[in-house]
Amino acid sequence: MDGKVVVITGASGALGKVVAEQALARGARVAGIDYAPAQLPATPTRLELGSVDLTDAAAAKTAIDAVAAHFGKIDALINIAGGFAYETVADGDPKTWARMYALNVTTALNASRAAIASLTASNAGRIINVGAMGALQAGAGMGAYAASKAGVHRMTEALAAEHKGRITVNAVLPSIIDTAANRASMPTADFGKWVAPKELADVILFLASDGASAVTGALLPVSGRV
Repeated sequence: MDGKVVVITGASGALGKVVAEQALARGARVAGIDYAPAQLPATPTRLELGSVDLTDAAAAKTAIDAVAAHFGKIDALINIAGGFAYETVADGDPKTWARMYALNVTTALNASRAAIASLTASNAGRIINVGAMGALQAGAGMGAYAASKAGVHRMTEALAAEHKGRITVNAVLPSIIDTAANRASMPTADFGKWVAPKELADVILFLASDGASAVTGALLPVSGRV
């Protein structure tokens, strides 16, 4: 990872923060893009772009172009931005389906499209998306979320096929990530079975590294001990 420029969407979230910290620790230069306001000033190794609505293609391109201008290149894009909703198909709001698609598919689509030219120019371009184990077989209350993450899986495969030999495109499929929000929503669960953010970050950064140059189009389960 030394010297690589890594872009992370959803960088201020629980997983995004850990991925950014681990990438920096491995010598990467990191750009974080998030809907939340930026907290840190730009440095030679770190850039934060806040208040960016990645569901807007023009806003996504402006942010990605700013990263390329700041660092001079982009080697990897890690699409973590997204959202979750739990509601049944029969009793839920149809608008939730559109919202889940926008948050999980459209954000990754817009960021990926904006970064393709820079990633192609890299000799080791990488895109890593965050899918979900729950999208392989949806449970009750998971319809809208699972459908949107299934869209992420299919987009990953399509991008990998379209850019084979130029950019590797893969997705990690976590089960339940051990975050404060998930613990609060499931207080009686066995947290020890969940995937720690550091564990997931290690897999993501492997896929962003030179060691994963032969891996593309993969949907990699990271299910912890569930």
